[in-house]
Amino acid sequence: MSLPSTDQPSPTAPDSDPKAAPVPSPGSGAAGRAPGAYRHDLDGLRGIAIALVVIFHVWFGRVSGGVDVFLVLSGFFFTGMLVRRSDGGPVGVAATIRRTLRRLLPAMVVVLAAVVIAAVVLLPHTRWSDIAAQTLASLFYYQNWYLALSWSDYLAADPSVSPLQHLWSMSVQGQCYLGLLMLIATTAWLYRRGRPMALRVAPVRRVLHSDSIRGVTHSPVTRRVLRAAGPQGGLRIALAVLFAVLAVVSFRYAAVGVSTQQGWNYYDTFARAWEPLTGALLAIVAPMLNLPKLIRTVFAWAGIAAIVACGWLVNGSAVFPGPAALIPVTATAALILAGAGLATAGQPSVNRLLAGAPMVGLGGFAYALYLWHWPMLIFYLGERHERAAGALGGLLIIVASFVLAYGTHRFVEEPLRLRATPALPARARMLTGVAVSTVGVLLLGSTLAWQWSNGAKAHAVGELDPAKYPGAAALTDRALVPRAPMRPTIEEAPADIAYPTRDSCIADFDTRSVVTCAYGDPNAHRTIAVVGNSHAEHWIPALQAVAEKYRFKVSVYLKMGCPLTVAEEPMYKGQNNPDCKDWSHDVIERLGAERPDFVFTTGTRPADNGGDETPQDYLDVWQALSDRGLQVLAIRDTPWLRRNGIRYRAIDCLASGGNRLECGMKRSDALSPVDPALAASDDFPNVHVLDLNNAVCEPDVCAVVEGNILVYHDEHHLTASYSRSLAPELARRLQPILGWW
Repeated sequence: MSLPSTDQPSPTAPDSDPKAAPVPSPGSGAAGRAPGAYRHDLDGLRGIAIALVVIFHVWFGRVSGGVDVFLVLSGFFFTGMLVRRSDGGPVGVAATIRRTLRRLLPAMVVVLAAVVIAAVVLLPHTRWSDIAAQTLASLFYYQNWYLALSWSDYLAADPSVSPLQHLWSMSVQGQCYLGLLMLIATTAWLYRRGRPMALRVAPVRRVLHSDSIRGVTHSPVTRRVLRAAGPQGGLRIALAVLFAVLAVVSFRYAAVGVSTQQGWNYYDTFARAWEPLTGALLAIVAPMLNLPKLIRTVFAWAGIAAIVACGWLVNGSAVFPGPAALIPVTATAALILAGAGLATAGQPSVNRLLAGAPMVGLGGFAYALYLWHWPMLIFYLGERHERAAGALGGLLIIVASFVLAYGTHRFVEEPLRLRATPALPARARMLTGVAVSTVGVLLLGSTLAWQWSNGAKAHAVGELDPAKYPGAAALTDRALVPRAPMRPTIEEAPADIAYPTRDSCIADFDTRSVVTCAYGDPNAHRTIAVVGNSHAEHWIPALQAVAEKYRFKVSVYLKMGCPLTVAEEPMYKGQNNPDCKDWSHDVIERLGAERPDFVFTTGTRPADNGGDETPQDYLDVWQALSDRGLQVLAIRDTPWLRRNGIRYRAIDCLASGGNRLECGMKRSDALSPVDPALAASDDFPNVHVLDLNNAVCEPDVCAVVEGNILVYHDEHHLTASYSRSLAPELARRLQPILGWW
């Protein structure tokens, strides 16, 4: 979802182009060509798009295509304004940025402030750091990159999702606005300076009127194009060519990204750029066309049908902004072309319906509605601890969002956007501006202060006194647990992570190459290779302690979100992860060549219906390693914190007042009665199964604190401190298999 731009000529908007053509009122009967006329139908299209976005988010958990509609419209309106302005002189970069921010920031600041206040009141303080980080990312328009780095799932509307996650599209649009502004301003400056000369319209006209192509230049189409292009025709033609080339490049980039790295691709500004560039191209080309009535009618009906159906036709989060996004983009283009150059009364019936008062009114505060609906949804789900709002809950969310959006539009946006009138005195505008500015300064200051103070508290925990902090020994050896404060603390926990992540020895989501490091005794002749994703990684602190004691080397071959696989289409968060396939192939080949004594990797994962399982893909990996004569240590995965299918962090629960048992989960929900890898390994004599969950869980519950040590630093990864406490038990389990001590 992106900002519903208001950059089209309007008799009431202060940002109107003074050179725009007079605007016929809706239904005035003026059906002739009006190239600069206000497009009431596109205001209505904004209303349809925002309605679809909200409905699909609240009730269906799908992407509706509304984001793509708004990106095209934004490119269309913004470019049209800049090109019209360039007809009379400089574009005015500084003035345009100032006016654009004046439209965007007030409502954004109000919503961000409300979210921060709600987070302080409703969320545990362990969530505040991420809210603060995303607040800053939203204010400075890099939220999409913030989310791209974590591959956040935009459709995961549950209490664990950020109430600011939807603002990624605002960042994309802000970046595209800046790019279009600089592109048009630079091209216009070059045109005025006469460099390159080919941009001047006179040479273009001389070529077009030469004898060699006189027949072409005398055609009605060419005359219409030249007439529509106006005195700045050379500039507009140059911009159209430039936009078309850049749009094709961006589209190809997005198409590749769908199949190689969709989690990143979805938020990538460069992958999204072709959509506003399409709108920008239409802003120049549409006035040059005079389509027959029948074609306009077909375009209008096909366009609105495709926009309404888009959310059902494709799973947008998995394929946008790749080729599938042509559905909402071309549909929007069709509706733009259907009404181009006509007053409202002369447009096709679909466009006239969109220009009706209800749709235009909804489109008027679409921006504010978009800002409010997602936080309302997330906070509602968080308070009710549910994954879906339901029919009645969804209706309440939508009504509340409408009320807040209307209030924001009426009392914040309009006073700062419209010029002073008797109904809107200058004093009211000034007070609104001062109030919003004050809120913005307080918001920025508080989030920066929180980020600084929280960053100072988060750090890895060093070696703990085993007498005061027995950790896993409290379960395996019935060690005495004295009264002592939990370590790592709630503030320390996020930084108490496994060593490879700390040492940059794990390939991240965007790294295709194999990254490897050595732990334990790097000069030892015996080696255990730890292979897979972060759930193999979090055993490194325990393996490090064992390896140092018994003199063997631990080599790591790790990649985030990628358990070792031989699958043709490995998935991560429901999306294709082809890098994982290629990375796994290279790792398996390297293991076959380097021949470590044992390969240590996970042997199970959580099952969707509770308990755990050993999927077929794991068996295929065992077979590939067996074919290379490699011995495998398959360790049972530790429990993932889930409640009613919703993931949660131990530190959030503890910060909310829960205790070690209340914040844990039933063992029967996390683990099957018998390790599923045992039966699966019967056909693989080279596979040795390890299960240390009796050192993590009690007989009936998997608590989040054992032996005064916090077990998890997030939803499902062991803290480095607890992993180290597992070393004695891990050594006992490894001894009969390895025979090295």
